[in-house]
Amino acid sequence: MSQQEPNPDPLGYEQSVFQAGLHSARPPFTFQSDKWEPLAKEVLSASSWGYIHGNAGAGSTYQKNLSAFARYSIVPRRNMPSRQDKNGNPLFSDTSVTVLGEKLRFPVAIAPIGVQKIFNEAGEVATAKAAADVGVPYILSTASSTSIEDVAKVNGERGQRWYQMYWPSNEHNDITISLMNRAKKSGYTALFVTLDTFVLGWRPSDMDNGYNPFLHPDRIGVEIGFTDPVFRAHFKEKHGYEIDDTERNQGVCATGLTSLGEAAKEWTKIVFPGHPHTWEDLAFLRQNWDGPIVLKGIQSVADAQRAVEAGVQGIVVSNHGGRQHDGGASSLGMLPHIVKAVGGDLDVLFDSGIRCGADIMKAVALGAKCVLVGRPYAYGLALGGEDGVKHVLRAMCGDLLMNMHLAGYRDLGEVNRDAIIKEEDLF
Repeated sequence: MSQQEPNPDPLGYEQSVFQAGLHSARPPFTFQSDKWEPLAKEVLSASSWGYIHGNAGAGSTYQKNLSAFARYSIVPRRNMPSRQDKNGNPLFSDTSVTVLGEKLRFPVAIAPIGVQKIFNEAGEVATAKAAADVGVPYILSTASSTSIEDVAKVNGERGQRWYQMYWPSNEHNDITISLMNRAKKSGYTALFVTLDTFVLGWRPSDMDNGYNPFLHPDRIGVEIGFTDPVFRAHFKEKHGYEIDDTERNQGVCATGLTSLGEAAKEWTKIVFPGHPHTWEDLAFLRQNWDGPIVLKGIQSVADAQRAVEAGVQGIVVSNHGGRQHDGGASSLGMLPHIVKAVGGDLDVLFDSGIRCGADIMKAVALGAKCVLVGRPYAYGLALGGEDGVKHVLRAMCGDLLMNMHLAGYRDLGEVNRDAIIKEEDLF
């Protein structure tokens, strides 16, 4: 269990730290967001660090994601009257927003990162509990090392959760339906479909370590498949034994793999089939999922317009944090163009490069309704499990709140294109 009392209020969190400081107590985690990454590197194995920090090719897409934020600057407004409650008392800025029909306390959600047990043995359980405590939606990755149902259980009734699917090919539509049915039954209210990862990208750091977490004879990264009744039935019919056959997992089977190893290999081929779906295939998802559908990985105006035509409710402007292809455009650079084209037709979410509260504010100013935070919370998980994730989320939300308040923006509706300027245009 977490040792910290749930306190989703960023200002309350700040005050509790300073109050403890009166008695010479220091917080267990740094508030300096640029230090989370190097500190995490110190505690992670080479393969785990290579997986979370690694990128496609020479890493230029990743670098562009980060540097794009420095090209924009926030323009503060002075002497703006604060919001007031019904009794006329001044209030801090309102960070709430409605996304996909749901009210969020902050324009922030947990990005879907898989194999979380390689960062901390508590894995997705820790992250899902932390997200519920802080009050941000948890997006569960199909590459999770914890089942759909177990994550839902710890996220609880007060948690908001969405399910991210690596989409099996059409020959496995029965598995796709099973995944969606399990998610819906477990209280995941939106379906996020990742379009840019039908096969893993060219990732030199993983290759240097000879590390693909999905092929190891364990349950990390493949637990959702191993707990899927349709996949289990197919596996038993094909091989004549269960995935978790104890006797076969103590030795090797005819293929030279344990039962778990064979199952991991087959599941990985199903969720990373090697080739993309088509726009026409989205009709199948609409027929079998009755909630919002969000397409993750949109990086062009043309594809955003196709998403509108396909009848989905949202998109995530994302290049997978630079992990899938090299030499791409920054997601932040593409964001305003996409918002201008389709922002009135569906919800535009954003990820790839968010590292602090100012980054969140800039993305919102460029039209994102919500951002997905990825690597920072994974570093928090590595540094301190559930408490580490809570700390990162509270710190980023507090950073956003104070940036808005001090810059004179009373709610997110006021954080628009006029709130930022391109630094290069000042000279």
